[in-house]
Amino acid sequence: MISSKAKPFHAFWLFFPAAALWAALTVPLSIHAVLSGSGWPPGLLGAGHGHELIFGFALALIAGYTLGPQPWRILAPLFLLWLVARLCWVLAPDNPVSQLLSPAFALLLARYVVPRFQAAKKWRNKIAGPLILTLCVLSVAFGLVAYAPGNLAVALPDTRRIMVAAIIGLLLLMTFMGGRIIAPAVAGTLEKNGVALAARVQPRIEGALLVILPVAMILALVPFANRLTGLLLVLSAILILVRIVRWKLWHCRSRADLLILATGYLWLAIGAALTGIHLWQGADPLPALHVITIGALGTLSISVMLRLAWQRAVGSFPPTWQVLGVAGLILVAVLARLQAGAAPFTHPEALWLSAACWSAAYGLCAVQLGVLFRHSQKRRK
Repeated sequence: MISSKAKPFHAFWLFFPAAALWAALTVPLSIHAVLSGSGWPPGLLGAGHGHELIFGFALALIAGYTLGPQPWRILAPLFLLWLVARLCWVLAPDNPVSQLLSPAFALLLARYVVPRFQAAKKWRNKIAGPLILTLCVLSVAFGLVAYAPGNLAVALPDTRRIMVAAIIGLLLLMTFMGGRIIAPAVAGTLEKNGVALAARVQPRIEGALLVILPVAMILALVPFANRLTGLLLVLSAILILVRIVRWKLWHCRSRADLLILATGYLWLAIGAALTGIHLWQGADPLPALHVITIGALGTLSISVMLRLAWQRAVGSFPPTWQVLGVAGLILVAVLARLQAGAAPFTHPEALWLSAACWSAAYGLCAVQLGVLFRHSQKRRK
């Protein structure tokens, strides 16, 4: 029995390894479900694997990064709900209980996370809370649309549009939070090298992105608005690229971990641009969306997980070989998934290569997190 007087436990030590393992498992299992002809596990067929990577994996990352130290009376039920929701969805997605558990976790997470951002005075600093809440609400919307009666489902956006909107929302959240991580780290590194950096957070660019991308997310839910959505995504890609250039990252060659974080940020620009171009042309945006969900999410999430764990356990940054290895695996995963195209199961070799690199990156990340957690516990004794 856990003592009520036990010290708060850092949420990332619980959610980060779980999220990494879940990411490593879900992608190859989703490919197996289709290519094997078995249809198992059923929850990862069709849009199911996207559901788990956004409303399962990504929300676990958000929980680990934003909850901070929490008492076990909050952390344990929240984590257990996340875990049961994942297993129920994968094994029995049509079960009413499974359909309720993921939205329940999302709403409970929002209950604890969103108020933490409301103390800020500037609207840009408060935006993380509503962004997280939006992703949580989209989890609820996905369940409502996926299993709504036929006459009601006709009046609602389909699950594909909800997934596109959720990915744009995730793009926005990574753009905001990634910028808030990279900007001060770059500024500190440049100051040590005697280089002044005037463009840090770049509030005008950040503010413009915080207006453009929410509009794009809303338009993604609207039929016949693909061209305008695409235009806004291309514009956001240009702004993200300008922001990166103004950070003067060429002065940070000694900080591989920081350069890889910036590479993840660059994937955001590339993914937004490619998705926008596909939507403008009326083409299937699915391959381009994977540049965001594999390239940007993969690089940024693993970089942040390792960075936070190394700093907490050892007081240093991740070693160069580790971050370069992650970046290399994610790069191959992105290129292989693009090669598979809009009909990926007709190119199983490329699909399996992408999945293998993705799973290797997250599997190794999970192992490293476990090692660092043990080291942190020894330091406390």
